[in-house]
Amino acid sequence: MGDIEIRDDRAAGRLEAVADGEVVGRIEYFPLDTPEHALVPVHTVVEPAHEGKGIAGSLARELYAVAAREDGAVAPLCPYVATWAERHPDQAPAAGPELIRAAKEWLAAHPGRF
Repeated sequence: MGDIEIRDDRAAGRLEAVADGEVVGRIEYFPLDTPEHALVPVHTVVEPAHEGKGIAGSLARELYAVAAREDGAVAPLCPYVATWAERHPDQAPAAGPELIRAAKEWLAAHPGRF
């Protein structure tokens, strides 16, 4: 397997890990504007043949980097991203309770999105 490229498909709400032209992992997310600009990851998926290679962690790291470049936050509803953030507090600033609550409310109001 060659190098992993991570690309942001904002229109589709996916941060994708691509190897040799194939999407091998992704974080599905949505942007939130209130109470602050944030990216809200909901699911992390790595194709079984590519598990154990650090792809999910690379995706989580890049999601936080994208949010930081946009002067935004990350409100992790995805269990994997939440756990990754707890393990990497230097790279993943914690989201406040109001932001998490707003993210959960948005997700509940859009049941068919994910």
